[in-house]
Amino acid sequence: MADATVTRLGQINATGDANTLFLKVFSGEVMAAFQRQNKLLPITTVRTISHGKQATFPAVGRTTAAYHSVGTEINGVAIKLSERVISIDDLLIAHTFVSNLEDAKNHWDSRKIFSTELGSALSKKLDQNLCQLAILAARASTTVEGGDGGSVITDADAHTSASSFRDSIYEAAQALDENDCPDEDRYLVCTPDQYYLLLTDDKVTSRDFVQSNNYEGGKMFRLANMSIIKSNSAVSAFADLSSASTSGQNNTYRGNFSTTKAVAFHKSAVRTVKLLDLAVESEYDIRRQGTLMVAKYALGSNILRPESAVEIKIS
Repeated sequence: MADATVTRLGQINATGDANTLFLKVFSGEVMAAFQRQNKLLPITTVRTISHGKQATFPAVGRTTAAYHSVGTEINGVAIKLSERVISIDDLLIAHTFVSNLEDAKNHWDSRKIFSTELGSALSKKLDQNLCQLAILAARASTTVEGGDGGSVITDADAHTSASSFRDSIYEAAQALDENDCPDEDRYLVCTPDQYYLLLTDDKVTSRDFVQSNNYEGGKMFRLANMSIIKSNSAVSAFADLSSASTSGQNNTYRGNFSTTKAVAFHKSAVRTVKLLDLAVESEYDIRRQGTLMVAKYALGSNILRPESAVEIKIS
């Protein structure tokens, strides 16, 4: 009997590596999962560098205006300057190993699910870091002497009273206004329980007050000129992490966030520097008869403008 002519689903034009197309599909699924679940990176400021371990960002103070008296010499006013340094953290990876034999025996598409999990793991860790940084920004002092620092609002009823939480959000918006933050690109991140608590407030969902929110659909888009974002990463971030030491982090993300219920910020509050963007590698290991798949990125994040962040906490 003649051998069957096999159609290799992973080959290009029936030649070459039998896994070439599989890798492209897997990589695309990891990246799609990351982009779909990552909520905070697009709402912070991002810069990409081609090499180096740090990036420096200037911080410029404010100046004042005054009326000129006829005949007096104009000598100029010194504007105070400072800087923020953001380091690249070590390579963050999510990985798995798939046995060829078990993959052949399996009746469901394991690689599709694994790709989703790898993308989700990287996304959750990045979102958690950014959420914690936004809180640290709200607690930070000014970067430039004479400027504004972050703001902290203590609302003992924020976790039990929708109306009290709503009022604190408007107070946070006021704090951003008073710190001259732009009206555009403002966000409030909270946990799902705080999000749905807020939805029970009539002034948040009534079309007499807010046109975009929907009580029946469980959707809340804007309040106090801020986009409202519920995030499961905030659940992990809003905890006591002051003693949680993580090897490979070259920026400060730790703190005690156990009383935090939400954080409001403008896009300029936190900045991320990318060295290596999200990428996926896959390699067959003949010694282990399976394929190792790794998703990775190299970046770092830090506070940029503390005056652009407001923490809402219960104590």
